[in-house]
Amino acid sequence: MANRFTSVEAAIDEAAHGVLARLPRGRLADGLVEFLVFGLKQAWACLFGGLMLGMILLTRLWWPDIGIHRYDFWFLAALAIQLGMILFRLETLDEARVILIFHIVGTGMEIFKTAVGSWVYPDEALFRIAGVPLFSGFMYACVGSYMARIQRIFDITFTRYPPVWMTAAVAVAIYVNFFTHHYIHDFRWFLFAAIVLLYGRSWMHYRVFRFRHRMPMLLAFLLVALFIWIAENIATWSRAWIYPDQADGWALVSWSKLGSWYLLMMISVVLVTLVHRPRPYEGVETAR
Repeated sequence: MANRFTSVEAAIDEAAHGVLARLPRGRLADGLVEFLVFGLKQAWACLFGGLMLGMILLTRLWWPDIGIHRYDFWFLAALAIQLGMILFRLETLDEARVILIFHIVGTGMEIFKTAVGSWVYPDEALFRIAGVPLFSGFMYACVGSYMARIQRIFDITFTRYPPVWMTAAVAVAIYVNFFTHHYIHDFRWFLFAAIVLLYGRSWMHYRVFRFRHRMPMLLAFLLVALFIWIAENIATWSRAWIYPDQADGWALVSWSKLGSWYLLMMISVVLVTLVHRPRPYEGVETAR
């Protein structure tokens, strides 16, 4: 699995294994180590998104008058974070290309959604397109970064992964529905059904430290969507953007948005397959 890491990650992995391998063994000890490493790997996969969300939260609590708009600062900081992750080999160039696609796809959706009033950006910004501050595309890029990084960090393989062309067709339909449901029927329930049919029998297998674990892909999508929904609540509280019902004061983001993020997972997974082709699970692997 080491060759799936960047050079920096490979060095961190080797050092971590040197420490963890000396810990006591036993069912409880092994379970605690797996739980600890799982959390650390998840945090590492969320590096881009965590830095962005932390920056948004901190500038909501304290923002000095330094002659630059918050949105513009976020945009410039996001650029610096992205360049830093590439220069310091925390992210591969192929992953950066997928993240760029996420950015473009997300910005296109933002321009349309703000035009029809789905949400608004209440603050001023110099770096914007059609009223949409350019930092917004990086919020989608955070999702792309996580999805791309987690594939190799956890050495993910699959059982009964559906044909990629079918997943791509559903992903395109989901993206189109995000636009067309404003004018015609919202087909999201048909799209949910299509996802269940595609992934209902699919499992993902992932290595934490010593052992491989597995999870139904439908559940994995839901867990990721839930964490994004939680992050969205933090972001809207920070007034990164707001929904119409939050104009007079913050309110919990609608649970219906969880479904939207679940659908976005499908687009995310398909885009990530451009870099990390789904690899079939080949049976029980020996622990390292």
